[in-house]
Amino acid sequence: MTACIFCQIIEGSIPSEKIYEDEHVLAFMDVMPVTEGHVLLIPKNHRENLFEMTEEEASHLFSVAPKLANVLKETFTPAGLNLLQNNGAPAGQAVFHFHMHFIPRYDETDGFSSNWNPKVEQFPKERLKEMADQLRAKMG
Repeated sequence: MTACIFCQIIEGSIPSEKIYEDEHVLAFMDVMPVTEGHVLLIPKNHRENLFEMTEEEASHLFSVAPKLANVLKETFTPAGLNLLQNNGAPAGQAVFHFHMHFIPRYDETDGFSSNWNPKVEQFPKERLKEMADQLRAKMG
């Protein structure tokens, strides 16, 4: 038995409210939801974060995302939807099995907030171009 809570949910040793399942992914209700309809989507293969996922695993997981989002939209009629996915503790990851949160949004008082603190003065256009050049060179 593994110590990963999501692996235990996949194997059935921890109960969950499953929404969708196929041979590669599982979607289930978050047990500590931020808003009504808060769902998690995970790969069945244990991958700590996005950096460890194969392109095929990520492709299949993301192919399920629009269907899940639209089912949430039809069922709960939110005004919007946040997709949240953290990689590593400094990014806020607390469960170290890749997971994507689908958080239906109803208004600005629904319990979720995402705060941005742009660093425009630190990243002028010249620096943005330098960073883009570095990334383009490695993308192939």
